[in-house]
Amino acid sequence: MILTRYYLGCLAHASYLIGDEASRTAAVVDPQRDVDQYLADANRLGLTIRHVFLTHFHADFVAGHLELRDRAGAQIYLGRRAAAEYAFTPAGDGDSVAFGSVRLAVLETPGHSPESISILAYDLAEDRRAPQAVLTGDTLFIGDVGRPDLRASLGWSAAQLAGMLYDSLRDKLLTLPDATLVYPAHGAGSLCGKNLSTDTVSTIGVQRRYNYALQPMSKDAFIEIIMADQPDAPPYFTYDAILNARERPTLEATLARVLRPVTLEELLRRRGEGAQVLDTRDPADFAGAHLTGSVNIGLGGQFASWAGTLLDRTAPIVIIAGSGREQESALRLGRIGFDHIAGYLAGGMGAVDARPDLVGRVPRVTAPTLAEQMAAPDPPIVLDVRTDAERKDASIAGSRHIPLQHLHERLGEVPRGPRTVVVHCASGYRSSIAASVLQRHGVGEVADLVGGISAWRASQLPTV
Repeated sequence: MILTRYYLGCLAHASYLIGDEASRTAAVVDPQRDVDQYLADANRLGLTIRHVFLTHFHADFVAGHLELRDRAGAQIYLGRRAAAEYAFTPAGDGDSVAFGSVRLAVLETPGHSPESISILAYDLAEDRRAPQAVLTGDTLFIGDVGRPDLRASLGWSAAQLAGMLYDSLRDKLLTLPDATLVYPAHGAGSLCGKNLSTDTVSTIGVQRRYNYALQPMSKDAFIEIIMADQPDAPPYFTYDAILNARERPTLEATLARVLRPVTLEELLRRRGEGAQVLDTRDPADFAGAHLTGSVNIGLGGQFASWAGTLLDRTAPIVIIAGSGREQESALRLGRIGFDHIAGYLAGGMGAVDARPDLVGRVPRVTAPTLAEQMAAPDPPIVLDVRTDAERKDASIAGSRHIPLQHLHERLGEVPRGPRTVVVHCASGYRSSIAASVLQRHGVGEVADLVGGISAWRASQLPTV
């Protein structure tokens, strides 16, 4: 049995290719939407991808099941509770797919979502009775379990799904042998749980011992613990969960349609009609010069999650990218189903050279300079855009706090006067996003703390 793991750091997403050399057949579980890597590896190994499984309708990304269906002829498998617009094979307890020495057996494990399944991977040449691994989707993570509150808008209560999750974990997954390898669909940084480990693989035995959610407790106690302190879910999560159940254009077709250069004049016209201008360059480049009114979400960080959180799903997007990175920008938007792209600015920021009146900048201040400014009679306003948990750990005395994911709805709390607003996060990625949002909405003097609170602490400045 061949088992290859793929990890997409931007979305903290893991997917898997499982193959059998003798039958030259492979299956892919929870693929990302850009599927070239699975096809390339299958071709290199002499395999044909004939099966593609979704453990559930993912909320944080658009899966590549339709792409593998269209490009490789793969059969799609979903949980028995699933309903979708495209043809698929429903799979549940007792169902399996076998090819050569590989058998993939399905367990229905609802809880994170009602249609969730886990997949037992058997290498029949090694052991016909015990699975070598279980691919748990978002039911069981390393150090955590899937959150049960993402389907509230679709008619399922968090408490109801949490009760189902309790049963799935104890009646299904915890009955597996301790040596069974655990391969989840997400790792640390995903918003599909609250305590995910940086480890990429574990075993049922280790999770039985160390995972807080698998310790002996009543169902009521489990529901209370699992529902508490979940991170804010980005607004695009429900959209993506629904999109994963729909027939839709493939990523290849979408990129062919949207990757078109536009002139500065067309960009300005579209912006006047309501289009969003997205600058995907690094924060330092954006600070040095950018088109006024654009929002900076750099490709160097958790680009897709923040784009899904802050951009409007209904307003067209025009991209300004670094040289040669236009396709990457559109592809990464496509990973979360943001296909409403109206093109990219031909020539990038070079197209604005002749229009200095359209160029904006974000002054950047160092931690020692900000400390001196804060001691002056007329200090700047310091705005912390980190999460609540980060702020509880340490903050700059006198700073104000609006988490970045809530900045749009709380813009009225940001003073609009003669004092400069200096934005900071942990290291500078999110603060650049926040500064661009504030400038776009007319906040006067905005600056960015270079290196964020990490630089503040490195300069041995006090925190509270």
